[in-house]
Amino acid sequence: MITVRIGKAKDNEFVVDDPYVSRYHAKLTKNEHGELFIEDVGSTNGTFVNKDRVIRKKITAADAVMLGDSYTLNIRDALKYDNDYTEEFAALKQVYDNYIREKIRIQSSNQFKTRLFQSLPFAVIGLVGLIVGLVGKSNHTLIIVSLILAVCAPTAGIYMGARQSAKIPELLQNIANRFKIDYVCPKCGAFLGEIPWESLANKKQCPVGTCRAKWVKK
Repeated sequence: MITVRIGKAKDNEFVVDDPYVSRYHAKLTKNEHGELFIEDVGSTNGTFVNKDRVIRKKITAADAVMLGDSYTLNIRDALKYDNDYTEEFAALKQVYDNYIREKIRIQSSNQFKTRLFQSLPFAVIGLVGLIVGLVGKSNHTLIIVSLILAVCAPTAGIYMGARQSAKIPELLQNIANRFKIDYVCPKCGAFLGEIPWESLANKKQCPVGTCRAKWVKK
């Protein structure tokens, strides 16, 4: 169970500097089932859930919780009073691994297709040459067709190979754009670059001065 004392006094887990919040105003708890409860602990100006004054009430992240006359409690921030984002940061390892795996897949797949397009025409020419040899040189139509293929097929192969290669930057850019959205500090949202997750874990916390979210418990 997580228990967060909320109020103006400095010994609360979540300190609120507001004139209408009492020194010891409320208590936020999260039990082993993930259920959230807000409890007023004898405040002067009251605790409200969706504008109704409460003593103790089960809440969700969607509820509007107000302390006193004006302070809106951010439930997520209160639960993260100790700046501990180890659970959220651990989930980023899968994000990084998936990105690298997809990047390698795109590069390998497109290189294979490019080489296939470039080499297939020469295989066709070889096949036609074999047929001409078997049928005989007296078939002028077949000879003309083989000559046309000998000229056109390599050109077509080069064109198709180049076209396939041109798709790679766009595909890589698409996954990079998604990666920039997902691979961010779970607290401040700063993009973490293409630094491997293990290297970031060694830093143990966000390098952004105004954030300093704990990524790995020391």
